[in-house]
Amino acid sequence: MTDQASTDLREEVRSRYAAAARAVLEPQAGVAASCCGSSAADSCCSTEAAEAVGGFSEGLYREGETDGLPEEAVLASLGCGNPIAVAELHEGERVLDLGSGGGIDVLLSARRVGPTGFAYGVDMTDDMLELARGNAAKAGAANVEFRKGQIEDLPLPDASVDVVISNCVINLSVDKPAVLAEMFRVLVPGGRIGISDIVAEDHMSPADRAAAGSYVGCIAGALSRTEYLDGLTAAGFAGASVTFTTEAAPGLHSAIIRAVKPAAA
Repeated sequence: MTDQASTDLREEVRSRYAAAARAVLEPQAGVAASCCGSSAADSCCSTEAAEAVGGFSEGLYREGETDGLPEEAVLASLGCGNPIAVAELHEGERVLDLGSGGGIDVLLSARRVGPTGFAYGVDMTDDMLELARGNAAKAGAANVEFRKGQIEDLPLPDASVDVVISNCVINLSVDKPAVLAEMFRVLVPGGRIGISDIVAEDHMSPADRAAAGSYVGCIAGALSRTEYLDGLTAAGFAGASVTFTTEAAPGLHSAIIRAVKPAAA
């Protein structure tokens, strides 16, 4: 992929998610706010493939789990899984959410880690950051911070968090090896990742993935299971696993990705 093509794709993703945030921030009179926009390619929760299987974002959170969160945070959820459950967060931990969007997973993480822990969110979209910060204020969450940045170049220091989570975002990156390396960098030794993402079966070629759905719809840019595992190993992670959950399109699945940064010798 050329530099210009990468830039164009990143801007297309930013534009689509800015529109999704504005749909929640500024709902049209008489129209229910929606994270998904008006066309099938607008977001990860509204691709043709997702609609065929009922949508990625249905039933992701446990009953009662989002109770008490601002409605805007729930409306802006664009994920394909529940990284809070995947990461098995504990009180006092520091958590980072890549591509934090409207902030639902950051706010849920902040609840889980309690007042002695902290939850960061990183997003590249100004509208999403505005939405997330407003949601944090409405929720009265004191142990959260949303920072502007790209997940390929995280605005956090080395070894600053215990857990990295992400919800259907890494597939949208135009430089996935950089994302995996950045996750490794910001984790403390012994830290872990708990990610939800769209992942392809190994027989699906890049051309097959492109034919199955759009890049901004979380399909064309999905890694295969082997590509994910090899990428995590190359970044330095140990104990990597990719577990398929629900089908997103033929040959592509919502998946749980786990790995650990080895503890210092």
